[in-house]
Amino acid sequence: MTADTITAADIRINARWLIPIEPHGIVLEHQAVIIQGTRIVAVLPMAEADHQFRTRETIELAHHVVMPGLINLHGHAAMSLFRGMADDLPLMTWLNDHIWPAEGRFISEQFIADGTQLAMAEMLKTGTTTFSDMYFFPEIVAQMAHDAGMRAQVCFPLLDFPTVWGAGPDEYLSKGEALINSWKNDSYIMPAIGPHAPYTVSDGPLTKAVALSRKTGARIQIHLHETEFEVTDGLEKQGKRPIERLAELGVLGEKTQCVHMTQISDSDIALLANTGAHVVHCPESNLKLASGLCPAHKLMKSGINLAIGTDGAASNNDLDLFGEIRTAAMVAKVVANDAAALSAHEALQVATLNGAKALGRDHELGSLVAGKLADIIAIDLSDPFTQPVYDPASHLVYSNHGRAVTHSWINGVPQVQDGKLTRIDVPDLMLRVEGWARKIRQQQAD
Repeated sequence: MTADTITAADIRINARWLIPIEPHGIVLEHQAVIIQGTRIVAVLPMAEADHQFRTRETIELAHHVVMPGLINLHGHAAMSLFRGMADDLPLMTWLNDHIWPAEGRFISEQFIADGTQLAMAEMLKTGTTTFSDMYFFPEIVAQMAHDAGMRAQVCFPLLDFPTVWGAGPDEYLSKGEALINSWKNDSYIMPAIGPHAPYTVSDGPLTKAVALSRKTGARIQIHLHETEFEVTDGLEKQGKRPIERLAELGVLGEKTQCVHMTQISDSDIALLANTGAHVVHCPESNLKLASGLCPAHKLMKSGINLAIGTDGAASNNDLDLFGEIRTAAMVAKVVANDAAALSAHEALQVATLNGAKALGRDHELGSLVAGKLADIIAIDLSDPFTQPVYDPASHLVYSNHGRAVTHSWINGVPQVQDGKLTRIDVPDLMLRVEGWARKIRQQQAD
């Protein structure tokens, strides 16, 4: 072996176990991941890496699983500041009597900035490297994520009525198009269109959203068939199920992400399959708000791409995607009446490669493959709650929680090292969070 046959690289990660996601269903042992710049250049046995690469930094993870970073495909990041504020209530009561009034009172650019940073801190520490957000002041969310070096799909809100961010649909769409243009081709920020739900957005704005998506290539994310009320309301007012209405308006397609989908018929599944629309499963929020159960296994068997999201911390109440994966796997088995439904490896794929596919970025995200972007996490399996280790994939889904994440890289840049955030000042953030908490407590007391 001569010096000119050895390749120089930036970072080498030595892992006890590695789950690449692609190929599906495998666990590799004693592997090295080589990073050069923003990308993975090789995944290979450690012994081979010794002969082929020299790196400026080597990270030894003797008790860890290394895998792709998780993709949280639905949430409302700044709502972290409303965590636990109005629990144990049904969706419409929760929205109408508590959340929407609180938003009217408190939402501002600073609220969005602080709440988004709180959400990012939690997500990074629990293994998420890419998140999707649908909330007010999306330009603030985009900037906060970009400054932190975190990947985000940022969906601008679209509703029929005025909010703190706009006077109505035309202003939302105008501001949204400006957002899309301002972040065009950015590696971190993926602007998207976020019509809230069929019952809050009329046909005209939905049609304009479709036109904007076709013009710019932006994706569309919408709450859909979240509750029985929503479906019944659609049948009463339009004479058709909401998903049928969306299909007729051209909303459904390969760039569309349908969030929740707890009320699904065979005809709904056929529409999803025929249009190529994606489903974003949010099991813990659906359970907590008693919205219903998404038939995850049936959707996947029908060839529909299933991704996963936590929803906001006001209705979950955490953003730990590993917890969400566990719940998704458990619920899928009960709904399908099949203990083999949504296996551990399938659940991990839902939270990685399937999310990347819904974003249209599965060619560069969602698996540990040479050439893809270096979005990587490491999970420590040495603690008692994950011992003994027979099957690391099973442990990640059924025994693990996000606090076992010790390392995280996005674009090859360390975000979490030995359990500590590298780019967010947590003590300063906590002071700002407590300031908001005092204001909200006072408002509740009045």
